Amino acid sequence: MSDAFHRPDAPVSGFRFVGRSHETELLLSAARRPPATVLVEGEAGIGKSRLVQEAGRILADEGRHVLTGYCHPLREPLPYGPVVDALEKALPSLPAGRLAHLAPALARLLPSVADSAAHRAGGVTSGADSPPASAIRSFLASLGPTVLIVEDAHWIDGATRDLVVLLARDLPDQLCLVLTYRAEDLPPDTPILGTSHRPRPGARQSVLRLEPLTETAVADLADAALGSRATSALARDLYRRSEGLPLVVEEDLITLTSHRLGREPSDDTARLRVAEVPRGLREAVVERIAGLSAPAEAVVSALAVLATPAAESLAADVAGLDEESAYAGLVEALRASVVREEGPDRYGFRHALARQVAYDRLPGPVRRRLHVRAGQVLERLSPPPLVQIAHHVGATGDRQAWLRRAVEAADQAESLGDTGTAATLWRQVLQEPECAPQLRSRAALRLAPIAGQGIDFEADASTLRSVLADLRLPVATRGEIRAGLGLLLVNQAFEREGFDELARAVAEIGDDAPEAVPAMVALALDQTAGPRRADSWLALAERALRDRPDEALAADARATRLSLRGMAGDPGVWAALEDLPRHGAAPAVLRQTARALYNVGEGAIDVGDDRRADALIGEALQLSRRLGFPAVDLHGAASRLRLEALAGRWAGLEERFEALRLAHPDSPVVDMEQAVFLGMHELARGRRSRAREQFDRAADLSRGRLTAGLASRAAAGIAAVLLADGDPRGAWEVSLEALAAVRLAEAWRTATGLVPVAVAAALACGERDAGAGLADEAEAGSRGRSAPGATAELHTARGFLAEEAAPARAAAEHAAAARLWRSIGRPYPAAQGAERQARALVDAGSEGAADVLAPALATFAELEAVADLARARQFGREAGIQRSGSPGRRGYGKRLSPREREVAALLGRGATTQEIADALVLSPRTVEHHVASVLKKLGTTRGAVGSALDALPPSP
Repeated sequence: MSDAFHRPDAPVSGFRFVGRSHETELLLSAARRPPATVLVEGEAGIGKSRLVQEAGRILADEGRHVLTGYCHPLREPLPYGPVVDALEKALPSLPAGRLAHLAPALARLLPSVADSAAHRAGGVTSGADSPPASAIRSFLASLGPTVLIVEDAHWIDGATRDLVVLLARDLPDQLCLVLTYRAEDLPPDTPILGTSHRPRPGARQSVLRLEPLTETAVADLADAALGSRATSALARDLYRRSEGLPLVVEEDLITLTSHRLGREPSDDTARLRVAEVPRGLREAVVERIAGLSAPAEAVVSALAVLATPAAESLAADVAGLDEESAYAGLVEALRASVVREEGPDRYGFRHALARQVAYDRLPGPVRRRLHVRAGQVLERLSPPPLVQIAHHVGATGDRQAWLRRAVEAADQAESLGDTGTAATLWRQVLQEPECAPQLRSRAALRLAPIAGQGIDFEADASTLRSVLADLRLPVATRGEIRAGLGLLLVNQAFEREGFDELARAVAEIGDDAPEAVPAMVALALDQTAGPRRADSWLALAERALRDRPDEALAADARATRLSLRGMAGDPGVWAALEDLPRHGAAPAVLRQTARALYNVGEGAIDVGDDRRADALIGEALQLSRRLGFPAVDLHGAASRLRLEALAGRWAGLEERFEALRLAHPDSPVVDMEQAVFLGMHELARGRRSRAREQFDRAADLSRGRLTAGLASRAAAGIAAVLLADGDPRGAWEVSLEALAAVRLAEAWRTATGLVPVAVAAALACGERDAGAGLADEAEAGSRGRSAPGATAELHTARGFLAEEAAPARAAAEHAAAARLWRSIGRPYPAAQGAERQARALVDAGSEGAADVLAPALATFAELEAVADLARARQFGREAGIQRSGSPGRRGYGKRLSPREREVAALLGRGATTQEIADALVLSPRTVEHHVASVLKKLGTTRGAVGSALDALPPSP
């Protein structure tokens, strides 16, 4: 592996590295224990770059790849530019074939990969469907132990920021990501990774805030540089002038060491004391520039105006010097340490502050003339760097010329796929007071569809709202922008406000225009409006496309119609899905295929077709990851966890839900799915108060959002807790409120869990007729549709209604429900159905209750559903169909009895005495007796029972 790849760039100075041993150890510790993110924060000149470079050399010597990329205030459009710069350094050292599977995606960003891929293929490679961001992550993951350093991240562009945040949320196992930045240059109250960032579980995140050097450290630095000339008085003056800022100390030391040795130490102190306030960097830089010859000063001025590292020839042209004069001036400036070499034929300032000082000292007319010349020189490059040209034109004060250049730069950025740079430029255009209405409309229309492609929903929504506040926009333009905002609110935040914005957008655009099709198609998915309104919106969308066909918009409408058929339980939807394109079509069309597969798959879960749902969502995820469709990727992952919960695969599921939530903290769907699962899980454990907290959380999250199915499940959970707590009236009232929304949306097939608990609550309140009417209504609403889950729940409801007067019929209904749940693949409700069947058989005086109850008990035990297990065992003992375990209890000695294990399990999860008593159908006094026995046998305390129980061998 080549040394150029392993080792980071050369250090910023030749001075001794002092005063940072603690920070260095923290950085090394994090990098040696990946995955980790290290945020190195500090003011300009504090030594952030020196710290990461010194640590980087140590890590490189240990065999780690150390890659460094730099952010710049002016950056030409290249998606993920700073990271791509860093990755280029890794390519020469990679074994042949390492990138074969990633080459097509990486070729868009790394020319050397493109050349290699083309050579292997015998020609030019085709574009890959895999998104470059995913390919970059896979590339980093394939390198092994790696440290990726992104310097000056306060200047990070939108696309690179999105990539860095995505990496930080899902770090490859052997990657340490290091960001250096100036907090004062970030937007107010905005962390470098955004307000919503959370590290993934198991990944370390450290923040190193560098403070100024101490006076002792400054003295050490001076001693290393000056030797015997470094008196204590000089060290004090150095510290006073710099206030501990390493860059200023080093600038002063450069000044002092530029004089011959042998001078009296008093001369050094006098030289420093001459400088009046303002102290620090400005004096040091100005002093050094003032000592340069005219050609050297001209080169420095040109580089200050160019603002980004530049080639020698470019600096010469902007400075107006001939080749030899520019060469001599550049060498002089380098030797004086005013500028430094950034790379092969790339020269810039040692620090951004030094560049700013050099720039500020130029008189206004000189700056303006240099900006004009810089723009002219850059125009001659091929391709011309349009972002830089726009900057230089803007600096001349010609706002109209700047607008033209900014639009050209934004167009170029979009054509290259750099939507982050494009969005920034379009925003700047919209903020320009001299922007003409026609150009303002164009900029707003270009910004609307790309504003929501980042990861910060709040910022995207705020941007679009600010654009809409401009009353000068034409009505139709306003409608298209409003449609972008509405889609953002509906698809990312599931906010009802989004449908209001979409409806206004259609009115502003006109329902006969293809531009209104995305809004009309989205409005068709408003479940509260009912299926007839959905058909109406789709018909309008299809009519608008008749005269002006658009393949992508037509695919959008088709995907929505299939989604609605899937949610309605239409069995013909399966064949229609087979006709959707999976390959060969335009990416926009294939994204609609992925959306249709996911939506129909999610609807299949709601109606109880879990196996088909799993297959459809799996296919949608494969397609979305190939295309780079993060919305389907996220929602599909949440649906997969929901399927795991329904299938009874509960082990480790809490942690997996939490990992997904932390990775996507802005997603309300992940939050709600997690809360519903945790509520169900806590209820099965007998911890009803915690279950209620989770169901309440899910209900709060769903309130006002477009999540009718989740709202129904949350309401069903709350009602179940209230019933268990002996509050049937409260359960009935909660059910009635939720049922009103189900009726409005005609969503009986997908009202998971609500109908049985509502009927049980009605019966407990003496509202038998209302319960029977509800069952009839649910049956009518599902008739003629494929909805095995709703059918199973209807059997349960009918069983409840028959239990008192016709227990034999109740047993049959509960048996039918249990069979359906088993065929669907949901063991938990199947076991509950079997328990109810056994109870009804006992009430009917029929045989077979013990045979029915035994597998239910086994399922509850396997799921660790201790509340269900205790209730079912208690029933079995009272009915005489299961032996009590008490006769053998004395034989357990120092081992925990089965009952004590149940108590210990609940105790370890934080359950109170009353919660344990309720879950296990015991008196609180009996529970306290068991708790005392558990603590004595385990030799532990209540708070440590969980750990002690985990250390025990499995029960025989």
